[in-house]
Amino acid sequence: MRIGIVNDSPSAAELLRRLIRASEEHQIAWIARDGAEAVKLCESDLPELVLMDLIMPYMDGAEATRRIMSQTPCPILIVTATVGGNATKVFEALGAGAIDAIDTPKVTGSQNRGQALLLKIQGIDRQNAWKEHFADDIVSKVESTAVKLVLIGASAGGPAALVEVLSALPKDFSPAIIIVQHINRLFAPGLVEWLNGHSNLPVRLACEGASVSSGNVLVAGSDDHLVFKNTRELGYIAEPEENPYRPSVDVFFESAARFFRGAMTGVLLTGMGRDGARGLKTLRDAGYHTIAQDKSTSAVYGMPKAAAALNAASEILPLQKIGPRLRELFGPEAKGTHSKRRGGGSVIGLPARTNLVCYPKESDERG
Repeated sequence: MRIGIVNDSPSAAELLRRLIRASEEHQIAWIARDGAEAVKLCESDLPELVLMDLIMPYMDGAEATRRIMSQTPCPILIVTATVGGNATKVFEALGAGAIDAIDTPKVTGSQNRGQALLLKIQGIDRQNAWKEHFADDIVSKVESTAVKLVLIGASAGGPAALVEVLSALPKDFSPAIIIVQHINRLFAPGLVEWLNGHSNLPVRLACEGASVSSGNVLVAGSDDHLVFKNTRELGYIAEPEENPYRPSVDVFFESAARFFRGAMTGVLLTGMGRDGARGLKTLRDAGYHTIAQDKSTSAVYGMPKAAAALNAASEILPLQKIGPRLRELFGPEAKGTHSKRRGGGSVIGLPARTNLVCYPKESDERG
């Protein structure tokens, strides 16, 4: 599991970090020095478990637990100097949604007495029930307010297919749309200009450090891979360098499955090869709705064919029906068929119709 540590004591935080790393079964997601910092970190990089101290400055562990469970629910284990000595706060945290409490491990000489904590973590990891509970809880809390997202991957024949899909979407289509098209970065600005001439929605280049916003279409514009770097920000990475598809649809879809929270649908259009099939399967396995273009309307039936072979698509549709289907999925009557799991992020590109230069990243509440 990816574990977040919340403790204002540097020595206690370091002890927990070493204990978890030594287990070789888990990873440290981040370390927060107080509850307020933990709340912000859970918004930007939600771990699979939080080890929460109780007595801290700025915001104690009970209040931090309440806010995390209200905004970005995840399993929280109270780890405090003495459970018995902080009984009131412990029960307050448990009432706010923490799943258990344990004393902070102590070190005597060279012997680390942290096995009780590791056993507790292992027990939590084995409990599949909380995963479904938190997934449903997050969807119910986040889906109504978060930015919704449509992911589209395409290759050979993609530009014309993208025009068909985008032209079918109205000006008030609320989800953000992010497109990964196999194209040299030198031609990406021209693709954006061309799509803008056929789209009711503004089309922009996806820039490093940008964030997703409703009703905008963002297009990958680099020979590196476009990815979600956390729940808020997009960016580009060179790895995996051996991937022949640049930018890779697989890499992008998989990063979205890991970081994005909210309603999301993945679409794989015409293209040569297999890129995007594995990523679409990752999205479907995570509970998201997925669509692949059918053979009869694909200019090159490679990528969607590979997706169909993997059973990665919830639906296989002719091109002319994909745009209308997206309207159904994200219309006011939609009942959440496009998302069943937890899933933030945003992309500032360029102003519509005049967008060949990226703007710097806008500031957010983190400064």
